[in-house]
Amino acid sequence: MKNMNWPNRLSILRILLVPVCVVLLTIGGTFCRLAALAVFSIAAFTDFLDGWMARKYKLVTNFGKFIDPVADKLLVLSTLIALCGCDLVPAWVCVVILFRELAVDGLRLVAVEQGKVIAAGKLGKIKTVTQIVAIILFLLFGRAFGAPDFILGTLAILAAVVMTLWSGVDYFVRNISVLSLKEDKAE
Repeated sequence: MKNMNWPNRLSILRILLVPVCVVLLTIGGTFCRLAALAVFSIAAFTDFLDGWMARKYKLVTNFGKFIDPVADKLLVLSTLIALCGCDLVPAWVCVVILFRELAVDGLRLVAVEQGKVIAAGKLGKIKTVTQIVAIILFLLFGRAFGAPDFILGTLAILAAVVMTLWSGVDYFVRNISVLSLKEDKAE
């Protein structure tokens, strides 16, 4: 890690914080949920901070382009799955978000095979922010869908699902040419 720049170190830190957050949620109880909130919030802040540092100080690297979105997905998906396991978030929310992430990653892999790079778009960044906000609200207040006193969290998770689907559709619409139906000819 000696030769690694600070934005990439922050992405690695975010990955290392994921199991801490998940274990705290698995243990359960108010104290552990609030500790998980603190860990998740620090990890989410590193996402903002590493991107800002990389752009401001021109520290963008190929490794950073790879590890940053991986760290984001690990943080969001692992925490959502843990929240689902604690019966705080419905399973269908996790399935929709996981489906979108796998579909977009698959599209990116096909593009790479064609020598193209599909960069993260503005909607993808908004999607990540809405997911993070929804998770923070759940960690603060608890259950959604069925708890009448938690309308804000329900609206936040619905907004996250809508943004997740919208950004996924946007990736495919903008990059439909990558999915050519023509068969490759053997050489």
